[in-house]
Amino acid sequence: MTFKVFLNLVELPTKMASMIPLALGTIYAIYRFDRFVPLNFFLMFVSLISFDMATTTINNYIDYKKAVKTSGYGYESHNAIAKYNLREKTVVTVIFTLLSTASIAGVFLVMNSDVLVLLLGGLSFLVGILYTFGPVPISRMPLGEIISGLFMGYVIVFISVFIHTGDAHVVWFDLQQLKEGLVALHINIVEMIYLSMISIPAITGIANIMLANNICDMEDDLENKRYTLPLYIGKKNALLLFRVLYYIGYVDLIVLFLFGIHPLLLTLIVFTLWPLNKNIKYFEEKQIKAETFSLSVKSFALTTGARIVVLSLAIVLGM
Repeated sequence: MTFKVFLNLVELPTKMASMIPLALGTIYAIYRFDRFVPLNFFLMFVSLISFDMATTTINNYIDYKKAVKTSGYGYESHNAIAKYNLREKTVVTVIFTLLSTASIAGVFLVMNSDVLVLLLGGLSFLVGILYTFGPVPISRMPLGEIISGLFMGYVIVFISVFIHTGDAHVVWFDLQQLKEGLVALHINIVEMIYLSMISIPAITGIANIMLANNICDMEDDLENKRYTLPLYIGKKNALLLFRVLYYIGYVDLIVLFLFGIHPLLLTLIVFTLWPLNKNIKYFEEKQIKAETFSLSVKSFALTTGARIVVLSLAIVLGM
């Protein structure tokens, strides 16, 4: 397998769906708590991108194995295993190598941070595997948008903040009574609310990537027995949801304003509504995977990336 084929198999361009939340959480930790731990960032980056590539490869492998319709709609071109005639043994080796890399980096991250990272990371690993694997994978159910949005859009941001801030900022364990078998979990409600609202554009943006993918694949998913959300609510309602989710993503402007970020900086985010509306309109006109699906990825990068830019400018300007 060549490196080019590997990049096609793991669909590297789609990894921004996990890298952007990582960047958002990291910038937020610096802005809100003035904390950044380089080693923890590196370990999470390695673990996160390796696991993301692994789940994508698993998804392609499962689709390859379970596909009912294998011709007539570009199957041979959009599934790298079929396109490059890859051996199943090679694909399985790639999957286990990536999962091993993600696990090793994750273990070192836990050792250098807190047990909470183990709990959330382990849960994320489990959900990621069940997303594409098992008797009824999550990706073949009407839960894909919710699960991907919450775990990739919120949990990643949360962990990205936690690995830098440590105890006594957002969530922390009190182990003083551990000898008596008692462990107390403390949650800073205000900080959790702030962090949740900051994560909104990442949550809705990633949910819309999944939603756009499922809208484009409605006919083929029905034939391949993938009963996704658009098949339940219909294309008209799915497109309406697609639009509404993006607008919900601007609720976090309230928190940014409360943080004292200058209104002039906030206008940079407001201006993203113009190109965003163009992308939404174009997608509503045509739902063709090869032509318009990428608009959901671009819109996610645009809306969430704008928050990262504004928070970065606020750090530089000392706001």
